Amino acid sequence: MARLFDVRRVIGGLFVLYGVIVTLIGILDGPSELEKAQGVRINLWMGLGMLAFGLLMLLWLRLNPPPPLEADDDRET
Repeated sequence: MARLFDVRRVIGGLFVLYGVIVTLIGILDGPSELEKAQGVRINLWMGLGMLAFGLLMLLWLRLNPPPPLEADDDRET
């Protein structure tokens, strides 16, 4: 159960999800949104940054997984 709720998995998953949403919003921005941001597609760039960060967290989890729980653990559950 501890492997399922590893902080890297939760943070990585949320950042990937929000990154995809914000990137799509940035791609679909209209002229009025671009004018507000002085011609910079800020939602696109922030979405790509969030997506990259989330993927890095998931890559870190894959390359360095949490250790398995000990079978002979004396704790009462």
